[in-house]
Amino acid sequence: MKKSLLLFGILGALIFIACSNIKAEENNKNVEKSATENLDSTLETAKELSSAFKEYWYAGNAEITSYKLEQARYGESREGKAVLIYVTEDFLPKEQVKADYQNAKNIPVLKLNATKKFNTGIYPYSIMQSTFYPVADNQHAIKVSSSMQEWCGHVYAQLNNRATYDIISHSYFQGEADQDFSLEKDILENELWTKIRIDPDNLPQGDLKIIPSFEYCRLKHKEIKAYSAKATLQKNTTTSVYSINYPSLNRNISITFNSAFPYEIESWTETFKSGFGANAKELITKATKVKLIKSPYWNKNSNKDEVLRQELGL
Repeated sequence: MKKSLLLFGILGALIFIACSNIKAEENNKNVEKSATENLDSTLETAKELSSAFKEYWYAGNAEITSYKLEQARYGESREGKAVLIYVTEDFLPKEQVKADYQNAKNIPVLKLNATKKFNTGIYPYSIMQSTFYPVADNQHAIKVSSSMQEWCGHVYAQLNNRATYDIISHSYFQGEADQDFSLEKDILENELWTKIRIDPDNLPQGDLKIIPSFEYCRLKHKEIKAYSAKATLQKNTTTSVYSINYPSLNRNISITFNSAFPYEIESWTETFKSGFGANAKELITKATKVKLIKSPYWNKNSNKDEVLRQELGL
């Protein structure tokens, strides 16, 4: 009798665990389905892309622009190079990676890979941020990632836009080592660089909550979260300026771009306190356009193609 009761107890526990696992799996699928449907509905209500947009961004080329960089770091200005690489591609909504093949569920995105290279004394810095933003231009970026390497170590952060912003971050610094957390869907500073290129008239303005760029958060060891900010757009005949001020961070960033399509970014400045303690002072990071080319760079990987780096001043 006791053996029978024990067997029934074990069997009941196994059934309960199995049912719980099935329910959890169904819940995960529902979350993924909800996130995918949300992106799908966004595409269905997207504005029609202009013929000029299609001709420029779907001609099989990337837009590559080099900049002279003056980067504030450790209380001094460092000379370096910055490059913005914009290109359209198909994106998988569930896996949130580049699609190898075209299908109806793919999401067309404008991708920005933004890179910086500069030296601090004997050792170099290399920074790259990637933003994947739907050309629909009426929602947030689907994914943002950032990596930073220097001789002390390297850091990495990634945001995936699902039911919430799901963020992972890894660093060699104590207190930042391994993080896995979620945030509400506020404006991302990283995505604004792609919104400019699609429709600057649709840029958010006024008093806002904005998550600063991943680059800034890691360089300044600031918590990745939304901060109060004020954004303004100054439209002029030739060039326009989009500015964001973060009062609590004592930081301001201004992006100058051409007022006419395709709204190429000409320069930007970023003002913040650089250095530590009594030696900290307000400095300005500046990037000034050197050269813009259109190229399918992924096919330009022969030694003879290095001439293109010379053309870009790299």
